[in-house]
Amino acid sequence: MTGFYNFRIMLDMKELQNRLSAHKSATQSRWKEKALERKTNREWIRYSQKIAMMMLDRIEELGITQKAVADRMGCSQQYVSRVLKGTENLSIETISKIESALGLEILEPVFITR
Repeated sequence: MTGFYNFRIMLDMKELQNRLSAHKSATQSRWKEKALERKTNREWIRYSQKIAMMMLDRIEELGITQKAVADRMGCSQQYVSRVLKGTENLSIETISKIESALGLEILEPVFITR
């Protein structure tokens, strides 16, 4: 009986592999590349995430939409959405636009003389 059981498991595994192969994506996954990119860019991603959190808090305070923020910044709502994910490498110009659009001080503390 053990031999038959092992044979049945092998058939089940082969059938499972065939079914999984039928659903395999035509394009190769980029998860390894993305993980390496996140690891390499860890420092600026942290800043980007902090800025995204500041933005989300302020947007909630003001009761405005991403579209309204985009209009104030002069960009698309899709770009604001990407910024709010905390993975965009933000330029000083973009950070300045965020400050103006939402009344935030992100860079200002950097420029205060001591």
